[in-house]
Amino acid sequence: MNAPFSAGDHSRILEWRPAGQVIGVRENVCRLVILALPGFSQLSLSSFVDPIRLANSVSGQSFFEWTIASPDGTPVECASGFSLSVRSNFASIGERIQARKGPSMVIVCAGERVEKQTSTSLSKILRLCKRHKVPIVALGTATWLLAESGLLNETACTIHWDKRAAFAETFAQLQVFDRLFVRDGDLVTCAGEFASFDFVMELISEYLGRETALTVCRHTIADHWRSASDRQSTVNAGEMGICKPLAEIIRVMEEHIEDPLTIRDISKCVGRSQRQIERIFERSISSSPMRYYLNLRLARAKRLIEQTELPLTEIAIACGFASASHFSKCYRQVFGCKPSAARHRSWMGTRTKKAGQALR
Repeated sequence: MNAPFSAGDHSRILEWRPAGQVIGVRENVCRLVILALPGFSQLSLSSFVDPIRLANSVSGQSFFEWTIASPDGTPVECASGFSLSVRSNFASIGERIQARKGPSMVIVCAGERVEKQTSTSLSKILRLCKRHKVPIVALGTATWLLAESGLLNETACTIHWDKRAAFAETFAQLQVFDRLFVRDGDLVTCAGEFASFDFVMELISEYLGRETALTVCRHTIADHWRSASDRQSTVNAGEMGICKPLAEIIRVMEEHIEDPLTIRDISKCVGRSQRQIERIFERSISSSPMRYYLNLRLARAKRLIEQTELPLTEIAIACGFASASHFSKCYRQVFGCKPSAARHRSWMGTRTKKAGQALR
């Protein structure tokens, strides 16, 4: 039910507890405010909202109520181009939190171009939530906004794996984990996309009971939901042609991008001989292990070039290259242009997109 909250909702705040503890409800309602930023992920939002809608249906009560807000109160467009109607704006939400009129929880939903989306009204909401102990949930890339607002200092967190390299380089002091979602006090950071489903299913289980959550699972044709401790695996051992030994080796490579390992070091980590590793790669993906490793490092460099403003020399170091010239040579061989040209294209693409949005 997409409903605005009303005066007196401050008396209906959930008593948030760390995972594993019982959550008490002062009144039988959980009022959520969803802050949707332009370009947000529709998959992240739907994976969160649809299960709570189903939870209301299968439990026979309107336990979850939600209001969707955009920065200015006008419809907001998701990354897929669909327009989402909203019921409020960020400034109004901030005023209600300041007046202690709710909500029970604030959920921030963002998309790929999150780096420039921090605003005064959003920062005010986040600071007020922290001051009044209103739980905040960041879906997908929205973790970036919490970090920019200073809310994640000394707090464990996660972010979608595609942004993790850029996030870790930009906010080097933060504790960033490869997890589906991380709960630390009143803050939840979630990898987004289908991980939003995993988080909200745990929430439903804690609020309305495991039986209700299992019923919701059956409605969504899902066998189960994953736990917070599960990793955001970029390598699925069940994929065609990908065996478990290969997935294990690639995972070791992904964990050592800045400090690349030799094939001898990798063989020690996975307990296999160098020759065995070479055969696994040749049989599965027709590539040598070190060529694949190099491409992994260059793929991360490409993301850093496109998603951050880090100097190219810092990106080279962050991806395990001893010199800028070697990095440039390898990058050109794989992507057909120098890193400086890729940075220029990315910058021009952002400007063109912003100009197009301004003309709408």
